[in-house]
Amino acid sequence: MDQLLQRLSVFGKTLCLGLVLSISTPLLAIPSIIPTNNSFSALQNFLELERQNAGLKSKALTIGNVTWKYSEGGSSQKPSVLLIHGLAGNRDNWNKVAQYLTPYYHVIIPDLPTNEDIQIPKKLDMSVPSVSSELRQFVEAIHIENNLNIAGHSLGGSIATYYASQYPFDTQSLFLLSSAGIYKEAKTSYALNPSTLKNLVITKPGDLDHVLSKLMQSPPRVSADIKSAQEKLLISQALQTTQLIDQIIKLNQIYTPETFARLTRSVEAPTLILWGKQDQIINYEVANELQHLFKRAETPIILNNVGHMPILEAENLVAQSYLPFLSKTQNLKNPLADKLIPLN
Repeated sequence: MDQLLQRLSVFGKTLCLGLVLSISTPLLAIPSIIPTNNSFSALQNFLELERQNAGLKSKALTIGNVTWKYSEGGSSQKPSVLLIHGLAGNRDNWNKVAQYLTPYYHVIIPDLPTNEDIQIPKKLDMSVPSVSSELRQFVEAIHIENNLNIAGHSLGGSIATYYASQYPFDTQSLFLLSSAGIYKEAKTSYALNPSTLKNLVITKPGDLDHVLSKLMQSPPRVSADIKSAQEKLLISQALQTTQLIDQIIKLNQIYTPETFARLTRSVEAPTLILWGKQDQIINYEVANELQHLFKRAETPIILNNVGHMPILEAENLVAQSYLPFLSKTQNLKNPLADKLIPLN
């Protein structure tokens, strides 16, 4: 078991696919432009309005050495849904999906410790097992650990999968969208050769549109001033992401598809998988490979005319797929519980 955890730690550090993310967090180059206070304020106001429209409130909580920022919405008396963003993403990637969930569920969307907006120790281990352990502490602190429905996009999918494998009694359902992993059927250049991720690095104003064309089939429309503020902010945050890309390139040869398969096969929760057919980062064919690794996975949902960011490109279709799945899984029994022998 220790050997497996060690290999999964390496696996977590080498998942290149989770670095390719969203309109608010593409890959970046060396910082050269710092956003003005006015442009940053406009961007923050824009995101806060999105949260309000989704029925979400911003909160913060310090647990040990990590200060979490998260969004929360819906009644705490309803089943809890935890939404996990990708490695360089943030909680606001989920805002558009969350608006469909908060009327029926208790929704929590944290900024992960991989996000620069989170106060963390400089030497905090950023591997999937470590981040999942920190996430568990957060989940317990806000008392949503029981019967938790967890969803993850890109690298967030790998974190969600690892969480479900480690806490099988507490995970009610698992939802994976364009999930990062180590796939035999991977075909894209980004999946086969992580050095090509550097082709997505933003080096100057104007590069954002090119990156978005790779990430999404139909990028959402935002005003020119908001997009400019996003681009400036992203360029100013480049150092950490650049270091992660270099680390991925160095460690990419260490892991194997079998490492990932062993992880997924240990998950007991019913699982839904969704992909964009036009995903240029992780080809949609791996969804079928992923389905056969899980014990209780449904037939994958493939959305046409959608790229790597279904949570931003097709939030209504994501919700239409997720809500029925959530509804029918709430009363399902955990197969592990049925196997337990009562101690008298």
